[in-house]
Amino acid sequence: MRIALIHALRHSPPPIEAAFARLWPEARLMNLLDDSLSADLAAEGSLTPRMTERFLTLARYAAGTGADGILFTCSAFGPCIEACQAALAPMPVLKPNEAMIEEAVAHGGRIGLLASFAPTLDSMPAEFPPGTELRTALARGALAALDAGDRDRHDGIVAEAARELADCDVIALAQFSLAGAAPAWLPRPAGPWGRGC
Repeated sequence: MRIALIHALRHSPPPIEAAFARLWPEARLMNLLDDSLSADLAAEGSLTPRMTERFLTLARYAAGTGADGILFTCSAFGPCIEACQAALAPMPVLKPNEAMIEEAVAHGGRIGLLASFAPTLDSMPAEFPPGTELRTALARGALAALDAGDRDRHDGIVAEAARELADCDVIALAQFSLAGAAPAWLPRPAGPWGRGC
């Protein structure tokens, strides 16, 4: 089974590859990265039709390589991914947060959503079922620290932001790039669902 992983942040491939190695080692992975997508979204402030076209181009390229399924790893681009799902049906085209949301909601109670990429907190809350009690926290400066190669500072900022969600029953990590910081403050190892962009 060949799975195409499509990324908009350069920090996403290592944690998703580690999750596949642990949970589905038989899968053959290919990675496509366009980190200008996240930079453009941050600059534009909202999704644009041009971004959707770029997602469709990436998805069609992945399908053309013979991929059996596509997993996008950036949760800030939900509507763009939905356009790819419609265009490539019935091929499995998944958002990074679908299983995470399902499991978080199954635990019930108040859900905390933690991100370091601000646009994620604009788009992702709407993907939770209506009536979900959701609190969000942004780890400001964490992504910049990671971009600068300062993993310790990144993890410290993320841990501090997680404290804002201490009264939640579940903390969902909105991005795959947060996965490395989780062991420092989670009471148990991060499950396969606690990831996204």
